[in-house]
Amino acid sequence: MSALNPSRDPSVAEREWLTLTDRKTVLVVVHTLAYGKRLVDILSLLEADFRIQVVFTAPPHVFGDEVPSFLQRLGGPVLPWNEAVRMSFDLALAAGPRGVEEITAPLLTLPHGAGYLKRWSTGSHKGVAGLRRQDLAPGGRLPAAVAVPHHAELSVLEQHCPEALPLTHVVGDPAYDRIAASLPLRAAYRKALGLADGQKLVVVVSTWGARSSFGRFEALLPRLMAELPAGRFRSAVLVHPNVWSGHGSWQVRAWLARCARLGVAVLAPEADWRPLLVAADHVIGDHGSVTLYSTLTKASIVLASSPEREINPFSPAAALALTAPALSPTHPLSDQLDYAAAEYRPAEYAVIAARITSEPGRFNRNMRRLMYRLLGLGQPAHEPETVPLPEPPALDAWTDVRREVPA
Repeated sequence: MSALNPSRDPSVAEREWLTLTDRKTVLVVVHTLAYGKRLVDILSLLEADFRIQVVFTAPPHVFGDEVPSFLQRLGGPVLPWNEAVRMSFDLALAAGPRGVEEITAPLLTLPHGAGYLKRWSTGSHKGVAGLRRQDLAPGGRLPAAVAVPHHAELSVLEQHCPEALPLTHVVGDPAYDRIAASLPLRAAYRKALGLADGQKLVVVVSTWGARSSFGRFEALLPRLMAELPAGRFRSAVLVHPNVWSGHGSWQVRAWLARCARLGVAVLAPEADWRPLLVAADHVIGDHGSVTLYSTLTKASIVLASSPEREINPFSPAAALALTAPALSPTHPLSDQLDYAAAEYRPAEYAVIAARITSEPGRFNRNMRRLMYRLLGLGQPAHEPETVPLPEPPALDAWTDVRREVPA
């Protein structure tokens, strides 16, 4: 984006032919598609402020294959990484640590999912992923601010990176707030998905990694097609974007092609999964963020995978692993879903959901205040709104993985 990359002085983000000059410039650092989707939610807090120009960059990352097309669809001005690190900005936002120590800007970091659910239990850098010193201070450089969703994270920080505590702000969780605001629209989402009256929606969810539920898909997906009567059930599969990037989009579509041809909806990695959770009757998941967000809804949860070694024992994912029933390879799948629904106790899951954020409904207020303070600007004189999620496309739009499908 040459308009923000003058060759004579890379620290000046303007040219005389720009229409609006002397703007505060915010750099959004998008390592992966999962990070980018989280950061875009936050950018709504800067909407309609003519004092601010937002630009994007994509550092090299092993799971960054989907990022260029994501940014192109977004329509944001994109700076090549090697140029972004030679410039200066008024604020930088990042949901991951890689390379951010090279950025010249006050840096605000935040988690890209539902808090900090995973841990490294082996190797030289043990601890809770996202809250270790190398996560918070890559290259030995602390950010200007660390945003966390829950006060419980502060005790972990005190143990792993106490020097980050004075910089840490408990702001809440944007996905939690959007899902909570959308719960009254469940009937509208189900209608948009094309679900018939009385039809049950089963959403199969996988995070990434060797111990995720994706490792069991080879056995699980045929059961979705063979054991769940088509008139009574519809199924959708949601796989973490890192699986798509790690194995290649073509390969994942190829692996899932048969179940898609038989009517199982396969969501593209860029799709918004949150309306499907609101609409779901059953979730078959693992220790990832999406399964945890399901505790906000009325969907019963069955765990296809919950590896103890990977789960932060103090996280709500650990509590969910002790509460939700585990998928059995021998009992009929429909019977297991019926059992999970019959055993579902709303109060138990509400306690787990409450551990996602200690600032429910207040993320936009808290995060906007923090960003504008770092920018050195006064906030706009209106309450930031938490907008319900848009209606999803029909499930039938996702049953052909050979072509592009709507996001």
